[in-house]
Amino acid sequence: MADAITARSDDYSQWYIDVVRKAKLADYSPVRGCMVIRPNGYALWENMRDALDQMFKDTGHENVYFPLFIPEKFLAREAEHVEGFAKECAVVTHSRLSTDEDGELIPDPESELGESLVVRPTSETIIWDTFGDWIQSYRDLPLLINQWANVVRWEMRTRLFLRTMEFLWQEGHTAHATKEGAIEETHRMLDVYTTFAEDYMAMPVIRGRKTASERFAGAVDTLCIEALMQDGKALQAGTSHFLGQNFAKAFDCTFTNEENEEEYVWATSWGVSTRLIGALIMTHSDDQGLVLPPKLARWHVVIVPIYFNDDQQAAVLEKADQIQEALEDAGLSVKLDDDDTQSPGWKFNEYELQGVPLRIGIGPRDLENDNVELARRDTREKNIVPQEGLIERIQNELEDIQQSLYDRALQRRQERTTYVDTYDEFKEVIEEGGFAVAHWDGTEETEARIQDETSATIRCIPFDQPGTDEDGRDLITGEPSEGRVVFAKAY
Repeated sequence: MADAITARSDDYSQWYIDVVRKAKLADYSPVRGCMVIRPNGYALWENMRDALDQMFKDTGHENVYFPLFIPEKFLAREAEHVEGFAKECAVVTHSRLSTDEDGELIPDPESELGESLVVRPTSETIIWDTFGDWIQSYRDLPLLINQWANVVRWEMRTRLFLRTMEFLWQEGHTAHATKEGAIEETHRMLDVYTTFAEDYMAMPVIRGRKTASERFAGAVDTLCIEALMQDGKALQAGTSHFLGQNFAKAFDCTFTNEENEEEYVWATSWGVSTRLIGALIMTHSDDQGLVLPPKLARWHVVIVPIYFNDDQQAAVLEKADQIQEALEDAGLSVKLDDDDTQSPGWKFNEYELQGVPLRIGIGPRDLENDNVELARRDTREKNIVPQEGLIERIQNELEDIQQSLYDRALQRRQERTTYVDTYDEFKEVIEEGGFAVAHWDGTEETEARIQDETSATIRCIPFDQPGTDEDGRDLITGEPSEGRVVFAKAY
């Protein structure tokens, strides 16, 4: 039996790492700050990727691929962009290795590049250089593309899935003939992310926009979705950026409009990453291990056969095969674990740890009584149910698990969301963990002061403003505010 997982109440950070590693999602890499994504973790990413990819295609986007290496001069063309990413960039300066006098490997001095190459931290610059060739007239617009890729950002403090130096993601980049068209796209893609987070991840989110200090480097406006984890910290789960004409001007990307006049195009970019796996873990999992929403689980059902001799084995496995086939015919992903080197008890623990939504146990007595044991991962409830109607029962259970996980997460968020009007109340909420919804005077000075004193940041200016009073005042300066914003400590 594997070592127990650290309890969330004892050490939340260690609990998270325990779940990632014991559920076989990822391991540490020999390269500091990077990770090895294991089959269980990659299957989660594949399911996320496939669902999102179809949503992107349904909204008119096409997939492309751009180089990993970006000429250093490209980043320098957009001032805010280079300033935002300069400290995170990995830079290639030589093209090969050689050995020194002691036989040690060193960059070959003769292979120094004429111009350094930046390992992709994000692709706006190289994509907009290419868009300048692709776009000539209004007939070429809108141009809607998406890229599935890896990126590198030289993080100092890392944590598996949540923040690593290399991670997987998608990045959408679009070009439009009008400002209105680009803004509409920015909101459309935020809606896509919201649908994915809530309908697939079963993770409720707050939709809003970032403050100027939290905006994407080079963007005019950044929209986001924010989720609350079980420890009361926020996690940014997706961003969509209105880039205005900043990158078009930096890369001289123009088009001829219907009046035969030359204009700069309008741009957006948007993305989510393998950080969503971290969000999934921290939204739903418990002290027994991983808990997964069925829509993203690697396996919907695991079947564990139970037998004590060869005769029982043959009969039990025959019925287990029949159930597996029927479930797969119904479109479900099923694992039949017939490995006889591990006990049923070991398997029960292992698949609970790995978060499989439903487990079927079937043995000789179940064959006699035409039933099976059905166990739910989310509630850990076990029931003896008849084999007749089992497929429909399992389909209903999976739908109920998906909805129940969302409802549970939403209730938790509601219980830990507090509208505050004094700084003392604010600090108490932040200390305990949760969303503090408070009036803000709109200044970066107040925003910075609150972060310095409490470590809380403005997660977003929410689109929905329930309970907003017109004469709201900032809880520190007393200055008028235009509405409430959402504060929290964050990952």
